[in-house]
Amino acid sequence: MARNAEKAMTTLARWRAAKEAETGKNERRPYLASECKDLQKCEKWRLEIIREISKKVAQIQNAGLGEFRIRDLNDEINKLLREKRHWENQISDLGGPHYRRYGPKMFDAEGREVPGNRGYKYFGAAKDLPGVRELFEQEPPPPPKKTRAELMKDIDADYYGYRDDDDGILLPLEEKAERQAIQRAVEEWKQQRAGGEAGKEVEPDEEDIYGSDAKIASDDLAKQSEQQKDDPMGLLGPRFTAHVPVPSQKDIEAALLRKRKLELMKKYGIEDDEDM
Repeated sequence: MARNAEKAMTTLARWRAAKEAETGKNERRPYLASECKDLQKCEKWRLEIIREISKKVAQIQNAGLGEFRIRDLNDEINKLLREKRHWENQISDLGGPHYRRYGPKMFDAEGREVPGNRGYKYFGAAKDLPGVRELFEQEPPPPPKKTRAELMKDIDADYYGYRDDDDGILLPLEEKAERQAIQRAVEEWKQQRAGGEAGKEVEPDEEDIYGSDAKIASDDLAKQSEQQKDDPMGLLGPRFTAHVPVPSQKDIEAALLRKRKLELMKKYGIEDDEDM
């Protein structure tokens, strides 16, 4: 320590310190750019900041520095970039060139901004850090939504199924499938009944009502198919099948005559006579 102190007190050391103070080499950069009112000094500090940024950008390209060192370097670069912008604003305020408007953006182009986080950039190996890589992976944009007019353009009678039966193909197929379904249901019921009542006597009064209904339904379907064959265009109108006894014209006349006879007998007070 004594030897260093002696060196500092030599005539050559004092002369060198005086020359450095005269030329301003040991002058420290102001903390605030607004404190410097000399345009040449502002240009000097801006170039010094650019050299520091270039040095740190070259260092951050090395991925072997470690995660913590890379993060610190990236923070320092962003801090220097903000300081460079402050000096550029001060230079433009003092009447110098507008670097932010016309100057090259060599350092800004090397960094990437996270979407939605404007201002902070990632350089070199910092872009591949865990947690940072996922920030740059943008989700695919959602498909464009159709307007109401575009949705209604494809809606017509076919969309609601109004003309499905006009081709004359669907109805015969449905009738065929219905007959087959009824036949299968009747056969399954008969098999279940035969299996469930094996070894038991069948009551004599029990009737096969399902068989009669199936027969009636099959007869109706057969009549409808015949009607479609005879009148495919449906010009003769629909035909109906009655499942109950329908009175004839003579039966109706006899019933009306009987009713009129009873009214006259009641009116004149005549007792009912079966011989009349």
